[in-house]
Amino acid sequence: MFDVDYIRAKNLEDALDFLNTNGAETKILAGGTDIMVDMRSGALKTRFLLDISRLDDLKKIEIQHGQLCIGAAVTISELLESDTVADMAPALRKAGEKFASQQIRNVATIGGNVAHCSPCGDTIPPLLIHDANAVVLTSEGQRHVTIEEMASGPYHCSLQPNEIISHFVLQPRPREVTFADFQKIGRRQELAIARMSMAAMAYQDERGLIAYMRLALGSCTPTPHRFREVEEYMTGKVPAENIIWEAGRLLADKMLSITGRRPSAVYKEPAIQGLFMRIMHPLIRT
Repeated sequence: MFDVDYIRAKNLEDALDFLNTNGAETKILAGGTDIMVDMRSGALKTRFLLDISRLDDLKKIEIQHGQLCIGAAVTISELLESDTVADMAPALRKAGEKFASQQIRNVATIGGNVAHCSPCGDTIPPLLIHDANAVVLTSEGQRHVTIEEMASGPYHCSLQPNEIISHFVLQPRPREVTFADFQKIGRRQELAIARMSMAAMAYQDERGLIAYMRLALGSCTPTPHRFREVEEYMTGKVPAENIIWEAGRLLADKMLSITGRRPSAVYKEPAIQGLFMRIMHPLIRT
């Protein structure tokens, strides 16, 4: 038995009104894949569970003013089924393919994955390379929060108790961009939590030079980061093996400048270079 009151919101307005009064004592339930673990372990300390998983306003995938909007309660399986996501945010779709098991994908939501603020959240690096913002609602109005601002620390969300993520607004891939990928390293091939993940998107001009690049790393820093220095280093260069390897070294250095040289650096420093080489290798022209 859990000493928690379950509340199912009838609509978004109802949910916001409830949080306005009871937000400090409430956990939001969307997919519940993390909440259920915390309930069983005894780590969940809250009075109310507010279920927003069935609110239609949070389940939409649509284009608005040329931007891709994905509702916070969209499940990972629904991401995978969306032709719009596959076309406009292919790295996000690839992250969904590597996300846990089919059973988890059927219930886990993109909003929950972001708001949980785990450094290893699979959807976060792809959202970063699309300059995504979360549209955050209260009963008084809304504000936009960048994905990089969402986490105040590992597993610490910057949202206030009376706020709900409505949807995410992504800048679609530029039409000339034909390369986008997401890869991760775990302790095993399948159903593994990422020890390191990476999302990249790039475009080469007719001379083979990188004309556009976005890069984000997951699981290696306490809070999410796009690595703009690496993007700038690669831009204007032909991605030969030595250039990619040097960019991977720069990426490792920038990661260490954020985290410090911890014992895991012995593994992570060369692993980052290797993963960057693997993800960028298709751009090498023979």
